[in-house]
Amino acid sequence: MGIHDGHREKVRQRFLNGGLESFADHEALELLLFYAIPRRNTNETAHLLMERYGSLSAVLSAPVEDLQNVPGVGEHAAVLLKLVPQLCRKARLADAGQDVVLNSSEKAGNYLLECFAGEQNEVIYQLCLDRKGKLLACKRLTEGGVSSADLNIRQLVSNALLIGASAVILSHNHPSGIALPSSDDYVTTERARQALATIGVELADHIIVADGDFVSLSDSGYFSR
Repeated sequence: MGIHDGHREKVRQRFLNGGLESFADHEALELLLFYAIPRRNTNETAHLLMERYGSLSAVLSAPVEDLQNVPGVGEHAAVLLKLVPQLCRKARLADAGQDVVLNSSEKAGNYLLECFAGEQNEVIYQLCLDRKGKLLACKRLTEGGVSSADLNIRQLVSNALLIGASAVILSHNHPSGIALPSSDDYVTTERARQALATIGVELADHIIVADGDFVSLSDSGYFSR
């Protein structure tokens, strides 16, 4: 038995008996890291992660490359830390996607808030809908840097065709924390609308998400111009 095995078993049993309710954030990280760092003191590593990022949510949304700058965090641990929140989000979206009807900007915006939760870079999503607004597919189109992501028009159109969408909602986030559309956002919206129109698919909205809020270009009157 290794020097840390007895401590690890106590922590595991504590979790199995009572869940994470009584765990401090660094203790929860310590437990998770057991499964990527087999023979080191993960308590120390967990403290270093919390000191670097300031909160548990910030640790779990940090880039893999940056996580590896923390002493004791190798590639396996960094990937595990990145995987856990994304896996949970994927499960929530899968549950939410069962017979979801996004026939209003409020419903679509609230759905997209979950999609963008924890994102640090700008990401573009495409929601494909049928004629009644039922969600057929949610596609992650691209990811850019902290401030920009380029829309792949060909992929946007291809997705709509393959899925048989009648309408599409385009969405991206502003990592800066301001959801107001930029001039580039309007240009992108028009490019997407014209491209989808060539295959008979409506661009129903372009929703911009930032800091737990969203702005709908449809609600702002842009699509009625």
